[in-house]
Amino acid sequence: MNKINLSENEKRDVIMYLESGKPLPDKYRFLLFETDREVELLWNGKTEEVENVVLPFQAIEHIDEPRSEKKIADQGSLFDTSGRQIKGWSNKLIWGDNKLVLSSLKNGPLRKQIEAEGGLKLIYIDPPFDVGADFSINIEIGEDTFTKKPSVIEEIAYRDTWGKGADSFIAMIYERLKLMHGLLADDGSIYVHCDYRLNSYIRLILDDVFGSKNFRNEVTWRRQVARGRKIEAKFMPYSADYIILYTKSDIATWNPIDKISYISTKEAEIKYMKDEKGYFRTSDPGSYSNESLIRLYKEGRIYVSKGGEVIIKDGILSTTSGSIGIKYYRERVEDKIKEETVADNIWDDIPGMGVVSGEYIGYPTQKPEALLERIIKASSNEGDLIADFFCGSGTTLAVAEKLSRKWIGSDLGRFSIHTIRKRMIGVQRELKKAGKDFRAFEILNIGKYEREKFLGVNENLREEEKRIQREKKEKEFIGLILSAYKAEPIDSFNIFVGKKRDRLVAIGQIDTPVTNGFLERVIDECKEKQITKADILGFDYEMGLDFESAKKLGIDVQFKVIPREVFDKKAVEKGQVKFYDVAYIEVKPIIRGRGNAKEIAIELTDFSVFYNQDNTGEVEEKLLSGGNKIIIENGVVIKITKDKRTNLIEKEVLTKKWTDWIDYWSVDFDFESKKEIVRVNNEKTGEENEKWTGNYIFENEWQSFRTKKDRMLEMTSVFKDAQKGKMKIAVKVIDIFGNDTTKVIEINV
Repeated sequence: MNKINLSENEKRDVIMYLESGKPLPDKYRFLLFETDREVELLWNGKTEEVENVVLPFQAIEHIDEPRSEKKIADQGSLFDTSGRQIKGWSNKLIWGDNKLVLSSLKNGPLRKQIEAEGGLKLIYIDPPFDVGADFSINIEIGEDTFTKKPSVIEEIAYRDTWGKGADSFIAMIYERLKLMHGLLADDGSIYVHCDYRLNSYIRLILDDVFGSKNFRNEVTWRRQVARGRKIEAKFMPYSADYIILYTKSDIATWNPIDKISYISTKEAEIKYMKDEKGYFRTSDPGSYSNESLIRLYKEGRIYVSKGGEVIIKDGILSTTSGSIGIKYYRERVEDKIKEETVADNIWDDIPGMGVVSGEYIGYPTQKPEALLERIIKASSNEGDLIADFFCGSGTTLAVAEKLSRKWIGSDLGRFSIHTIRKRMIGVQRELKKAGKDFRAFEILNIGKYEREKFLGVNENLREEEKRIQREKKEKEFIGLILSAYKAEPIDSFNIFVGKKRDRLVAIGQIDTPVTNGFLERVIDECKEKQITKADILGFDYEMGLDFESAKKLGIDVQFKVIPREVFDKKAVEKGQVKFYDVAYIEVKPIIRGRGNAKEIAIELTDFSVFYNQDNTGEVEEKLLSGGNKIIIENGVVIKITKDKRTNLIEKEVLTKKWTDWIDYWSVDFDFESKKEIVRVNNEKTGEENEKWTGNYIFENEWQSFRTKKDRMLEMTSVFKDAQKGKMKIAVKVIDIFGNDTTKVIEINV
């Protein structure tokens, strides 16, 4: 240990600071403690600790067939031309907090699969760097647009967790970048997209995590070109984003970037501007002085319509007939030829989404595909695995699929996951139509295992102590749910644990769906104690649950979905947690054919939701004259308008039919054919084991959905060959908010 060399004055100052309980000035950190860092980045709450939890990934859906247009043949049939990909890597789309996703990928069983594919070669992220941004989404309903507010969990993540100023954002991104660094292959690269608000911080954080020697470049992407004077802009208008590139080592993949530029060979003749009818542009001569008009006439720039002629008499310019127009010059026209050059770090040849309108799918943070194409081509090769952990609208994943890369994507927002699902199916269809290969992808979730973590006990305790700890946590869980639901606890019943006004409350288990068995216990207690109104709260509901069984007995049972945000203390305290009713699906099977040559299709016949957003009275009170706002009230979308002259309120129902609520629906004609298997590490032996969760994966065989360009929705699926006997068919419906509901029916063919 080196000797500490302090002057007498410095020693006296240190003692004075310590005795008074004041923090030591920063200079003493370097005088008192050894450090090999010349420069160090510090912020409030900085810690070197990162998340190391490992949660299994729950498979929600498997999509390996973009869509059968005419008929689905039996799998394995000689005539099966659906192109289903069963073997090899399936791409991963993961819904959940990317901190937990990254930790589980880095430390869990899926890490072996990633390394078997050659490792993760490229990460691109575009985190929500605008901490004051509004993360609402515009949703089209008929000819109107409804603004969907972010879910509470997104609101908390973006604002309460990441949006309390620069230090909260830095703490958030620092931990995630540390996890990404650990997950990235040794020859991997990372691109971090940001704008002027935080790019200086991001660069320093990346220096800290990846090392300054692994900084490769900072790209300035000119996403828009300023047209004309922006009088309202102070100093200079912002028109660029920044993309910072680091590698994990000196051996990273690099392919020189070709940039198409244009070089001029000669200037063509200057021409005057004409409109579409062949006339020169005209303007009111009254806006020009007489001297200016005479000068323009001498320059040959005066045009007179209807064959009139110019007369100059006594210094005054006039015409015999017609009106005066001014000939404007075109921009200089050049004969140009293309030339491919190597791009530098100024990218001004890729326009933003405002220009590339054909790609826009209505997602606020969407980036153009050309931007991601350049990045992916530069730092990966065909067959490489790439990732985006703030994947938003899924541009990175769509481009990766088109460029024959494997991919992993994750996002916190349910609507983001749904947007990407539709987009990737569209890419699969596009590639299949062109005769190109495409990969299957699966939608994963860690929500169920996040909940299990809440009930986790110390495995080092004795069995009796573990039992006591588990019971305590289960009571805490019930208290938490009741508090969020604004119900009071009760303990005089077997299955019911709370009461809200005149309704009793039962809560499903934290780690399993509400089953028919649980519902039967609720009904039995209702019959025994003459209870007529009850609410069942559950995170998930068993596919095939008989929601109508209680109603047949005259018992009013309401089924509510527990949202993920119940585990956020702030959301509960602020009363922001919203429970919503389980949506209702009705379908009709259509069977045709004879003997062993039968076929089956599914018709979607009804769908009901029960959402609420905004308060009608508050909206009417705050609405300005001539203004309008769209709200949701008891599952009905209503447009409220205040008349400009009379201030009278008018209400128009936009969801005129049940199909207006549906954005997407799909069918699995052979449900329960694929078990959900998770890989878990044995904490005692360190071995990896496979375990069936008891659930089945929804295999998406046919789907119909709306896009920004095509708002039509088919209500009947294609036909599928049906074997004699019982069939279990699952139908999944996703509403315009991205919430999904699944119904399972059993049919005897």
